[in-house]
Amino acid sequence: MESNAKDPLESVMFSYTINTNKLESENRLLRETITQLQNELEKLKMPALMVCDVSDLIEDKAIIKTPNGNKFYVNVINDCKNVKVGDTVLVEQKNLTVIRKINSNRKFHVEKFVIIEKPETQWKDLGGLDKQVQEIKEVVELPLTNPELFKRIGITPPKGILLYGPPGTGKTLLAKAVASATKSTFIEIVGSELVQKFIGEGAKLIKEIFQLAREKAPAIVFIDEIDALAAKRIELGTSGEREVQRTFMQLLAELDGFKSLDNVKIIGCTNRKDILDPALIRPGRFDRLIEVSLPNGEGLKKIFEIHTRTMSLDKAITFDKLVKKMENFSGAEVKAACTEAGYFAIREKREKITLKDMLDAIEKVKQKEEYDGDYIKMFG
Repeated sequence: MESNAKDPLESVMFSYTINTNKLESENRLLRETITQLQNELEKLKMPALMVCDVSDLIEDKAIIKTPNGNKFYVNVINDCKNVKVGDTVLVEQKNLTVIRKINSNRKFHVEKFVIIEKPETQWKDLGGLDKQVQEIKEVVELPLTNPELFKRIGITPPKGILLYGPPGTGKTLLAKAVASATKSTFIEIVGSELVQKFIGEGAKLIKEIFQLAREKAPAIVFIDEIDALAAKRIELGTSGEREVQRTFMQLLAELDGFKSLDNVKIIGCTNRKDILDPALIRPGRFDRLIEVSLPNGEGLKKIFEIHTRTMSLDKAITFDKLVKKMENFSGAEVKAACTEAGYFAIREKREKITLKDMLDAIEKVKQKEEYDGDYIKMFG
């Protein structure tokens, strides 16, 4: 009887123990969840800290540069006295006190921001640019392929050249052709994109692009629309204008850092040579200026032959019948006309391009150019 009386009691005690352990486990889990949520809540309440660079140290204070380029003389908390010039730090937004130093790898993956290629454009692919080709061969190709010749003669070739002229005249093709002829890496930067996308970081990006060029040498750095970076200096009013100026000064510093016979060459390109800062085109920087103008009649003929050499043309098509219609065309416009003529033939399911196709295509390109010109006058 005694043993039977103990059994229910033991059962109750066992059940109570199991339930207690289960409740304690759930209670512990809830406490951990509450602690975690409280920590997250505290993080949400904390004000954001600004990332800045240390430009200088004066006694127990620091001069920091904010992301928009402004500089401030600020305090440094006692726990952060080991900061050095060039360090990246976190600062409190209200009074910009330096809170702590951070290890920040702020190097750009510059390959994402530039066009890098090994061009296949050949000199034979260029028409109507014989004079320009000769000059570029002398000042870019020859120093890269035969630097000893210049050392023997005792002269220094230009570090960089500037190609200027109307749009579509072949400036980029010239740069790609010399890169191909010298088996150089072609690194293309677009000045206007650099200014628009990288406010606060333009100078640093320029520095790293030129470092990339040294690593991939022999290389040609092609800066398209360089006037966006290197226009004549004006009063620096906005932070954007100051940033463009800093980027431009870094570009000048990089140009000054190259030797004339380095295996990196810089080619600038612009449609607006008249607005360039004189500091850019002085001797020692872009000291060879090459004009790439609209082609003359003979040049147009060579360009037309290049773009039609793989096309199926009717025998009635001769350049003499088209030359007057193409007057004042750029090389790009000649190419566009040839492409449009091909489309006219495709629409009518023909395999040969007729003289009418070419004439209609030329008129279409002319109309587009007139429309673009009127648009620029009205809104440009």
